[in-house]
Amino acid sequence: MELQHESTARIKSLYIVFLITGIVLVAFNLRPAITSVGPLVGMIQDDVGLAHWSAGLLMSFPLLVFAAMSPIVPKIANRITNERTLLVGLISLLIGIGIRSIPITFFLFTGTLFIGAGIAIGNVLLPAVVKDKFPKKFGLMTSVYSTSMGLVASLASGLSVPLATDLNLGWQGALLVWGTPVIIAILLWSYLLKFNQESHAGIKKPAVSSAEMWRSPLAWQIAIFMGFQSFLFYVTVSWLPEILQSHGLSMSTAGWMLSISQLVGLPASFFIPVIAGRYRSQVWIALVLGLLSILGYAGLWLGSSYPFLIISIIFIGLALGGNFPLALSYIGLRSKSAHRAAELSGMTQSTGYILAAIGPMLIGYLFDLTHLWTIPLVALTVVSTIMTVFGMLSGRNRYV
Repeated sequence: MELQHESTARIKSLYIVFLITGIVLVAFNLRPAITSVGPLVGMIQDDVGLAHWSAGLLMSFPLLVFAAMSPIVPKIANRITNERTLLVGLISLLIGIGIRSIPITFFLFTGTLFIGAGIAIGNVLLPAVVKDKFPKKFGLMTSVYSTSMGLVASLASGLSVPLATDLNLGWQGALLVWGTPVIIAILLWSYLLKFNQESHAGIKKPAVSSAEMWRSPLAWQIAIFMGFQSFLFYVTVSWLPEILQSHGLSMSTAGWMLSISQLVGLPASFFIPVIAGRYRSQVWIALVLGLLSILGYAGLWLGSSYPFLIISIIFIGLALGGNFPLALSYIGLRSKSAHRAAELSGMTQSTGYILAAIGPMLIGYLFDLTHLWTIPLVALTVVSTIMTVFGMLSGRNRYV
């Protein structure tokens, strides 16, 4: 009996280790397929023949898929378990990365559709899985996986141009490289299915109905905050290299500057959820991060000297690095159970990504109209201000 108990405990411990590793590996793959595109968008435009607005649409398209998929994901997980749902998402992501590298407009957008569906599954499920499996360590686990996301996203931005030019892979090969971590994640989650015991099953029927969640003012405040911080993130990874090139930086340097903006955000990605979890109200955190965002985009608008650009990029990086995990933290902190977290995650990411999807296309369109980055940067400063307000509203000590 004692040996059996030890064996069961060992299996459970092994499951937890693999589960944490699996969560981190999923997080690794939730951004590179998108952040790797921004520095290469000029090459893609030249090769495939895309205008700025359609290149913006290429960046917005996965976000539209996020919006469509997010409310469905908890229902799928309820039927086939978290593990199988995440595995399906990873397979969809891998298929999408392969198809997107074919230099034809149809395949470019079809591949992006699969990529968006795969990432949407991970986006929605990870906060709910963490709330369910690690309820007392929610802040720490959110820190771990959000920092993992930021780290690999920054590497993807910085390595894209060197992979394409220095290694002569072209933009297609540079994008295909990011299928490798997806394959590793697929192998681990396939193995995790063996541990799919009843206690580790998928999200059960939510304790709150979808209709009730959609009527919650707090849920809408979190959704709008989620949307505008995502708006800023995806606009930045799409167009920051082009903005910096307009200030005289080379394509490669601009790509690395985007990478730096994400690297400086890594400390914020790790510490913000931990700090947020220690306080009942996160209003002051949202205010500080919001001010950094406002100052950062205003700096790109008002200044053109190299030191000024560096300071602005650092502010933007800290804001982007902190606001995303803060939004994820709100999903857990404003929910009383994993069931509510699942529904809140689906609802906020669905509506939030509709706002986010507007970003790259709108900013690209504004540039096409004016052929200057002034109006787009003014717009980003205004969006930062709105985001700050809703971040503060979401940070009040309340529950959905």
